[in-house]
Amino acid sequence: MTETSPLLPEIKKLIKSSGPIPVWRYMELCLMHPEHGYYLSRDPLGREGDFITAPEVSQMFGELLGLWAASVWKAIDSPPLLRLIEIGPGRGTLMADALRALRVLPPLYQALSVHLVEVNPVLREKQKSALSGSREISWHDSIDDVPDGPSVILANEYFDVLPIHQAVKAANGWHERTVELDDSGSLAFGMANDPIPRFEVLLPSWVRAAPPGAVFEWRPDAEIMKIASRVRDQDGAALIIDYGHLRSDAGDTFQAISRHSFTDPLKNPGEADVTAHVDFQALVRAADDLGARTHGPVPQGDFLKRLGIESRAASLMAKASPEVSQDIVGALKRLVGGGRGGMGQMFKVLGISEPNLVTLAGFDDEVPETKKTEAP
Repeated sequence: MTETSPLLPEIKKLIKSSGPIPVWRYMELCLMHPEHGYYLSRDPLGREGDFITAPEVSQMFGELLGLWAASVWKAIDSPPLLRLIEIGPGRGTLMADALRALRVLPPLYQALSVHLVEVNPVLREKQKSALSGSREISWHDSIDDVPDGPSVILANEYFDVLPIHQAVKAANGWHERTVELDDSGSLAFGMANDPIPRFEVLLPSWVRAAPPGAVFEWRPDAEIMKIASRVRDQDGAALIIDYGHLRSDAGDTFQAISRHSFTDPLKNPGEADVTAHVDFQALVRAADDLGARTHGPVPQGDFLKRLGIESRAASLMAKASPEVSQDIVGALKRLVGGGRGGMGQMFKVLGISEPNLVTLAGFDDEVPETKKTEAP
């Protein structure tokens, strides 16, 4: 990572000319600036990048999600055309593993129309390489551009990079959190002078009771509404997998990751991955309000175990060398385990379907915490 990013002078110039910018705008510039945005200029994945996603940990992840898509196809009466859509498909690893698993079901494999929603030109090339020889693939800038039809939508680690708004509680109300310049000319957090009108009435009671200085985060509902309305109206289901919390609550989760380590999100904008935890209760509420059916969320570890990841690992190990078997054991532990380095508890899985699809593979019948707590 360079000591001074090319984007930093531009952000400072913007603040000097127009005043402090909201956190959401800062995050948007860091990730999507047309020249220096983190997600438009590089491949951030893998051991040589800044972070590793579940598909890069093991082929088992994508294979099981492919078989999950097959279970949805069967549940909606096996339509002759199924649009398999992935939003934010990384290097194409998940889709490549999913399609390989789906080859064992020729009727479904022939019914597939595969669509990737990706804006990063570097990653598009990686995806084309990973998926060469597979079925014909279509790329899109937005899910709005994907043709209509019954769909299975996969979104793994997509929502965490959507820009967040932050509000800070003060004595006279909640103020939008901003990025400004301090006395030394460095980027610093601040807050708008005036409180957000009537903001507290939108908050759950436990957030309203938070002490002064507390931070509340939210994302606009636009992306989850696109997904929920599509499966509600056109049949099918969506799977959202991300790290986050089950209940809307106060807390500052805005963070930056560079070379697999946390770093200051205000240092070297555009040179590190800036993200924030996903509020799954907010996603559930938005989908429910649209009339879609929600399933879960459940911890990723529980979801993958219900799909049979332990059996799949045993099957792979039966044909592998001791060294490869050890790698499989490590990957399994990382995908389903808790604790430091484990993804099984921190990551949650949410299913969204058309209203008549009462059950989805990987989800049990218990009422999740997001639906037991008071709605904001």
